[in-house]
Amino acid sequence: MGDYIIELKNISKCYEGDTAAVDNVSLSIAKGEFVTLLGPSGCGKTTILRMIGGFELPTSGQILLGGKDISKLPPNERPINTVFQKYALFPYLNIYDNIAFGLKLKKLPKDVIDEKVCHVLDVVDLEGFERRRVHTLSGGQQQRVAIARAIVNEPEILLLDEPLGALDYKMRKEMQLELKLMHEQLGITFIFVTHDQEEALTMSDKIVVMSNGEIQQVGTPEEIYDEPKNAFVADFIGESNIFNGVMTGHKKVSFCQTEFDCVDDIKEGLRVQAVIRPEDVVLTEAGKGKLQGEVMSSIFKGTFHEITVLHNEKDEIVAQASGDIAKGTKVGVDILPDSIHLMHFNEKANHFTGMIDDAMRIRLVDGSIKVDMTKLFSGSTLQDGVLYDKSGHPIETEGRKVVVYINPRQAQLSDDPQVGLVQGHIDSLIYMGDHYSYEVRSSNDELYFVYDEYLWNIGDYVSVVVPDTGISVTLAE
Repeated sequence: MGDYIIELKNISKCYEGDTAAVDNVSLSIAKGEFVTLLGPSGCGKTTILRMIGGFELPTSGQILLGGKDISKLPPNERPINTVFQKYALFPYLNIYDNIAFGLKLKKLPKDVIDEKVCHVLDVVDLEGFERRRVHTLSGGQQQRVAIARAIVNEPEILLLDEPLGALDYKMRKEMQLELKLMHEQLGITFIFVTHDQEEALTMSDKIVVMSNGEIQQVGTPEEIYDEPKNAFVADFIGESNIFNGVMTGHKKVSFCQTEFDCVDDIKEGLRVQAVIRPEDVVLTEAGKGKLQGEVMSSIFKGTFHEITVLHNEKDEIVAQASGDIAKGTKVGVDILPDSIHLMHFNEKANHFTGMIDDAMRIRLVDGSIKVDMTKLFSGSTLQDGVLYDKSGHPIETEGRKVVVYINPRQAQLSDDPQVGLVQGHIDSLIYMGDHYSYEVRSSNDELYFVYDEYLWNIGDYVSVVVPDTGISVTLAE
């Protein structure tokens, strides 16, 4: 167990229709850490928080507190308090009584309650507000009262469910710093939920990036930003240029039809995805640099201009510049080796297990496809519906397992539900310089990756259309 205060072991939470809001998640949190669960809406982060707090029970798996299983304990029997986004303050009580509410339920002596309330009011910088009513406070002050009410009970763990979401930008920035300071002063474990990347990077000791009920990466803010594990993390955390590439030699990678030196030592010939942050893109005079392009747009962002450059008439590269560069300006683009972060391509993506049926079709979870069996079984011939090997013996095909690969570059999306190999909803999209990379989740929970130049929206119901040339089938080993 070590110094872990909370351990999630293979936690899953399923709702109606067997939809997994959280899918087999394991996570260890050290005592005193500030851990942020980060991800888009519906990724499962709040469900995890609610299971830790006892407001939801896991469908499977264990939640350990100091090594003890608390998965079935009700909230009031856990040394854990929660601060909700809407604060849930009692409008008919003053600030003192709101904070003292839990202490009074415990029937503590009045002098002890007074001492504890005064202490937490000092921590949240609200001394002298004891008799004020909730409705007279600003949003930031109400948030501090909610925190004070939670920490006055001296919990081992404080859960914070997007508590800054209702605040304006300036107040949110101030409260981020105050929360970080409170964490340092109190020394208790904070588990924070947000969809705001900047918020997570600012406050956390450790960030847990989530998508579709699964953990994508766990690491320090620096690790998450500088060394994303996959395209989702790279795209979700900050701004990124992401390109499909291939290793062409020792510490050499090719993308955007150009070879670059890099620092990642990956085997030659392997497919990779290259991530370059806009602040690491160097813009030079036309004719200089590795790439040449034309400025498509320049947007002022306050501390820099965001410059979009079109290279080779199809690859968009986003850079940051201190000054404006006029649209149409020819520029050179350089990328230094240590500015290129390489991620291994998901070689298992779009590989599906199937089985040959009695009609010599390939049965998949989501349907079936027809293939040329003579190509699948080398040297075979098909006569009168029977497949024969080179020696003229019939081949037993029914029940043979196969692996079907769908080339994402040849697949396309359609809004016609009557066409295509499979139908489903778009789970995610990532812009890859000259195309969008989509994840389409079918009704059978299979994920299909599709590269399409046209923009669709997350949640759209689409068909995945694949030509025969985009499907390859091999016999399973």
